[in-house]
Amino acid sequence: MKIFMTGSDGFIGSHLMSTLQEHEIQTLSHDLREHKKVEEQIKNFQPDIVVHLAARTEVEQSFYEQLPFSEINYVGTINLIESCHRHCPNLKNFIFASTMEVYGWQPISDEIKENGFTDNHVAFDENTQPNPNAPYAVAKYGCEKYLQYAHRSYNFPFTALRQTNTYGRKQNDFFVTETIIHQMLKNKDEINLGYAKPYRNFLFIEDLLEAWSAVINDEGKNTNGKIYTLGPDNVIQIEKYAEKIAGMIGWNGNINWDTRPARPGEIFWLNSNHNLITKDIGWKPKTDLDTGLDFTIRYWKEKNGI
Repeated sequence: MKIFMTGSDGFIGSHLMSTLQEHEIQTLSHDLREHKKVEEQIKNFQPDIVVHLAARTEVEQSFYEQLPFSEINYVGTINLIESCHRHCPNLKNFIFASTMEVYGWQPISDEIKENGFTDNHVAFDENTQPNPNAPYAVAKYGCEKYLQYAHRSYNFPFTALRQTNTYGRKQNDFFVTETIIHQMLKNKDEINLGYAKPYRNFLFIEDLLEAWSAVINDEGKNTNGKIYTLGPDNVIQIEKYAEKIAGMIGWNGNINWDTRPARPGEIFWLNSNHNLITKDIGWKPKTDLDTGLDFTIRYWKEKNGI
């Protein structure tokens, strides 16, 4: 197949490239805000599949850079969709990297904030009403709604994946798993982290890559017009998550919590299952949290010469 990929140099894209070598791949060579250039590249390549990963993804930063996030993540995506609609009559699927962040505020989040975690264990799925609560999430949800509009209006083929927190990064220590590991390996006595109380679920990179490969290879036969959560349903509080990592590393220092600016309207609960995508194409996560963390810790130890 002819696959057009955006975000090929990002966390997911750089890994995914090596798994798709049997296909003809062209990567986006322009900024998503260069609308005419993007359209021309799509017109010349005529892809069968579009894998759209490119985005600003630093959720926290989106509260301070609202316009760039909207211009890249929403408007850039709309231009890409419409370019495909105008110039790709044989397009089989437009696969969009959405996010669990679209669920945003939910009643359980306020309950946890006020009373702590109870037994109201909830794993969001495709029927959970989104309430995005960050500029990043609003833009992503807007893209989902535009894809649904295009699908209804002119049968535009799409699949959207609401990805959860993915870990196993080898280059970037900004996100929660890698920043905890990196800081603990570099600082014996203390580290600085953000909120301790939110709950999140975590998906290992190899499982995520298999999900993308499964959707690509499906060619829209079973996934066309659908939005999926990926799971796994393995929610854990960030404070407990840091304790787990510390135990696996053998780190006995002190964690200074709340050292980052408070996120407006902090979301205290994000968790998801993978039931629908497993039903449709058979994919499900294989790597349990301990195994994935062990791999990630060993990699960062090697990277730091430990």
